[in-house]
Amino acid sequence: MLEVQIFTLYPDLYPGLLDVGIYKKAKEKQKWSLKIIDIRDYAFDDNRTVDDTPFGGGSGMLLKPDVVASALDKNIKAKEKIIYLSPKGKKLDQQEVKSLSKLKKINILCGHFEGIDQRLLETRNIEEYSIGDFILSGGESASFVFVDALVRLLPGVLGNANSAKDESFENNLLEYPQYTKPRDWEGKKVPEVLFSGDHAKIKGWRLSQSEAITQRQRPDLWKKYLEKKNEKH
Repeated sequence: MLEVQIFTLYPDLYPGLLDVGIYKKAKEKQKWSLKIIDIRDYAFDDNRTVDDTPFGGGSGMLLKPDVVASALDKNIKAKEKIIYLSPKGKKLDQQEVKSLSKLKKINILCGHFEGIDQRLLETRNIEEYSIGDFILSGGESASFVFVDALVRLLPGVLGNANSAKDESFENNLLEYPQYTKPRDWEGKKVPEVLFSGDHAKIKGWRLSQSEAITQRQRPDLWKKYLEKKNEKH
């Protein structure tokens, strides 16, 4: 079972969407668990102060290292993975998610304001990850994305075990187009190859579609795909 522990200033946001659909079913089947830690509970004053102005000047406020460290230290055991969701972190891609989903426990630290004192990140060996090249108001929304990506990869969570294997980013390719009934809709017909019954032909068509889409939409992935493909020959 994967244990997920989230440290946040806004505990009321959870479990939110993580308590519906496959996430809820997976929790009920004990595939994963969720625990929310309110960082403000570890403040040292009656006002529950968690932030202060940055040294050297600048706009905004920073989360205090002593308060956040108190929250972490009282809820995390040695060598447990701590992840801080940050725009300056390493890019979170499917391969990283697959690796992280194999862990027994993950601790997620949600930042706010202008971020967190650098000394905390260094002394607690916190790994920084970014879900994309854009700025969010806080780490909470990013945590939902991160946990979603993790949970769906856990064994037995998805109804079809092959679903994850055919998705975008597997083998550095984006997913091929998908179709269902009706066969003819608003004058647009489903490609005839999908009715051929020839599985090899269908597989080849899907691969060619994935390659074309990836080359057009994501040249960065296309480059990786070609490099990997050339390594095999």
